[in-house]
Amino acid sequence: MSFSDRGTDSISFPSTFKTREIETNGTTIHTRVGGRGSAVVLLHGFGTTGDMWVPLASVLAVDHTVIVPDLRGLGLSSKPTGGYDKKTQSHDVAGMMDVLGVSHADFVTHDIGNMVGYAFAVGFPDRVTRFVPIDAPLPGIGPWEQIVQDPRMWQFGFGGPDMERLVAGRERIYLDRFWNEFSLHPERFDETKRQHYATLYALPGAIRAGFAQFAAFGQDSLDSKTNLAKGKLTMPVLAIGGEASFGTMMATVMRFAATNVVEAIVPDSGHWIMEENPAATTKLVTDFLKS
Repeated sequence: MSFSDRGTDSISFPSTFKTREIETNGTTIHTRVGGRGSAVVLLHGFGTTGDMWVPLASVLAVDHTVIVPDLRGLGLSSKPTGGYDKKTQSHDVAGMMDVLGVSHADFVTHDIGNMVGYAFAVGFPDRVTRFVPIDAPLPGIGPWEQIVQDPRMWQFGFGGPDMERLVAGRERIYLDRFWNEFSLHPERFDETKRQHYATLYALPGAIRAGFAQFAAFGQDSLDSKTNLAKGKLTMPVLAIGGEASFGTMMATVMRFAATNVVEAIVPDSGHWIMEENPAATTKLVTDFLKS
């Protein structure tokens, strides 16, 4: 039984989904797989795990094989000391797909998942059919420098052993800041989910890994600039922003990185689109994947 199976329906995948512990690229990736049909990979970001995708995965599984990993270091994946640059994590995803026998897939990503998804798309363009990044910037691309100077983004530079000690035992306090300040409707990120994720981020090494995701942004920026010099992504891209969060900025960012970009907004939502307005988010994604 997986961790998410022990939660409530809001964070439990359908019983038809199975979990795999996939060893690849020097780490172990906790992966949920369900459904049948063309493949879709769903990548989460900081403050959640793959469990965030339950509402969307449940719908997609009707006619897709849905693959939902926890990123390196987060959730129930292993927590190695390094490898948190997004290029390395894109190889985690490639290895996971290889083990599952999946040659190519649509990608739907959120937050730091956008960064891993972009690194995968530029590293393995023939393996990405469509790309749906949601509500987060890409290191080194477009308005990145302005974004990192925004004082609301102070977490980008927050980390190190002293910070780990400060947060240890106070993971819920730290995470509540993200869930409350980056949402339009904090109450929609309900108490059950908050307890669930706080428990996962209190696992040994999890907060260290979370800080390491941010600490790698410098290398990620350099990698992005190298990738941009080779050209833009050509697969269809649906750039989605939360109405009260990134909004149309998501499409602005992606037009620096891709040639075929459609923009969309999740109404009545901040950053936490699957918690605040899962129905609208699901419709945007499923309509695009059918197009």
